Amino acid sequence: MNRVDVMFRESDGRSVLIGFATAGFPDEDSSLRLAQGLLEHCDALELGIPFSDPVLDGPVIQESSHRALQTGFRPRDVFPLAERLREATHKPLLLMTYYNPVHRMGHASFAAAAAAAGVDGVLIPDLPPEEMGDWKEAAGRCGLHAVLFASMTTPRERLRFLGKNTGGFLYCFAVKGTTGLRESLSRDLAPFLERARSCCSVPLAAGLGVSNPEQCREVGGMADGVVVGSALVKAALDALAAGEDPVTRAAALAAELRRSLDRP
Repeated sequence: MNRVDVMFRESDGRSVLIGFATAGFPDEDSSLRLAQGLLEHCDALELGIPFSDPVLDGPVIQESSHRALQTGFRPRDVFPLAERLREATHKPLLLMTYYNPVHRMGHASFAAAAAAAGVDGVLIPDLPPEEMGDWKEAAGRCGLHAVLFASMTTPRERLRFLGKNTGGFLYCFAVKGTTGLRESLSRDLAPFLERARSCCSVPLAAGLGVSNPEQCREVGGMADGVVVGSALVKAALDALAAGEDPVTRAAALAAELRRSLDRP
């Protein structure tokens, strides 16, 4: 069984924490240490493939991607990185990428490389579900989940379609716009998640804009999983700017977020 399915099945009603790390940031070896540090506290991890035109990503993740690309890290480098990470963890690993690297490498080759590296699922935010038939087939042959997205403006009929066609869980955007930190959550999030719950039988994971333990706890009370990306990347960036170890600061935040979800 796919590790993502096992994670939600064994969560026993507890909201899972899905962290995010940009592959290759701040460099390849440090990226591995950072991912390992986050996985000490997160239930799963998304590895973001750095991309030069990231339409979904806000300035924090854009900065980390830019730094990774400057070191010479390229999309193919994510597979050996994931393989090294897999050797140290049994937790689910997901790749977050834009479609261009998948298209350039070829659906079958990308899916095979991801599966061989121990990846459990792939998220491609700029590939519409109606156009992902070939990719989904290639991913499925390799045992990978193709995770789909929903936003607050997604109508009920579309939510039902997404719920039937996503793999593992439905990624629900907790904000309108790109990734990044927010001072407060949208008032539209709760009714959105209630609507999605009524239309989908798969687990719901909400992400984008979740920045601190309080927000994490609030979202965790409404969704089966909470995805935190920019806040963890910013912790690493801030540590680097202060001459500190980015792994220590990002892992400490991940631990705080985990505790916020576990608090009765």
